[in-house]
Amino acid sequence: MLDIAGELHRWAGQDRPFAVATVVAVGGSAPRQPGAALAVDAGGTAVGSVSGGCVEGAVYEVCREVLESGEPVLQHFGHADDDAFAVGLTCGGTIDVFVQRIDPRAEPHYAAALAGAVAGDAVAVARVVRGPAALLGRGLLVRPGGAYEGTLGDPRLDRTAAAEARALLAAGRTATAHIGADGSRCGEPVTLLVEAGVPPPRMLVFGAVDFAAALVRAGRFLGYTVTVCDARAVFATARRFPDADEVVVDWPHRYLERTPVDGRTAVCVLTHDDRFDVPLLERALRMPVGYVGAMGSRRTHEQRLERLRATGLAEGELARLHSPIGLDLGARTPEETALSIAAEIVAHRRGGSGVPLTGGHTPIHRDEPAPAAPAAGVTTPAA
Repeated sequence: MLDIAGELHRWAGQDRPFAVATVVAVGGSAPRQPGAALAVDAGGTAVGSVSGGCVEGAVYEVCREVLESGEPVLQHFGHADDDAFAVGLTCGGTIDVFVQRIDPRAEPHYAAALAGAVAGDAVAVARVVRGPAALLGRGLLVRPGGAYEGTLGDPRLDRTAAAEARALLAAGRTATAHIGADGSRCGEPVTLLVEAGVPPPRMLVFGAVDFAAALVRAGRFLGYTVTVCDARAVFATARRFPDADEVVVDWPHRYLERTPVDGRTAVCVLTHDDRFDVPLLERALRMPVGYVGAMGSRRTHEQRLERLRATGLAEGELARLHSPIGLDLGARTPEETALSIAAEIVAHRRGGSGVPLTGGHTPIHRDEPAPAAPAAGVTTPAA
């Protein structure tokens, strides 16, 4: 649901009931991950996607039925058979889709969750997707500080569900959580889908150079909030980097010390100057950020490692440094280099190898690794 919060927030503001279908579980090479959603209003308008096109028509019809009946359903879609008109996933994967009707006026906690997600607040929505029929579709809005709104009908279950949701929210992950029969008075196990809505991850680009301008555009394309930082005011200007969310004139290491970071933050050092690079990388490699990369030749990299060792960094900390930055694409231009860097960031975040898929035998889609640090509302000071 939070996957399409912008449009659903608008519908909620108009008190428009809607049915929302949300991917709960996937198997094999499924095209979308848990949390992907498709919603349909009473007029038949649809937004979002649960499968990239394979089963959208069938899910749309289920949404129309649930919107009319008000009864939530859990639908399973597997591989399509040889019948050209069969409903299924041609990729060979499987998905479980939970469909429920939401009335924003009667369920204000859902409307508040959508508003929070649109505002960029850290929020989680925990909904019962398996369990007693009376609980299906019930949900909580959970915030990082521990407060929650709504109820699952049982105070003990509410507390347990809120704790599970806070843990996933802190990690910035959308996933299912299973609560045993002893976790509530209902006497039956319950499965929750917890959708974590966190602010976009940050990309910090240090060095106001031509390569940085291309990387800013690539970072924005990937959904990052991008900051460019350089100590040289003549180069670090909004006019030179119109696509950046923020342009900062400051010594890079000082800016890094005072800015919020988390386990999804990507730090890209493009300065080529030890005055900036060494103090910056010393701090970055001690922080629980998701990615640290630095531009330079292999010779520059070796010299930089020696200077970083002299600061007291351990070999395990130095091993986190991606340098020379990017994947080997044979890149020459700033745009090609930005693509190389962006590809490495994605591969590192998703657990990819960076090798061609052609001729390979590894899974195309991997389970996302847990972030290195809490992703919601965490400010990490420098060591």
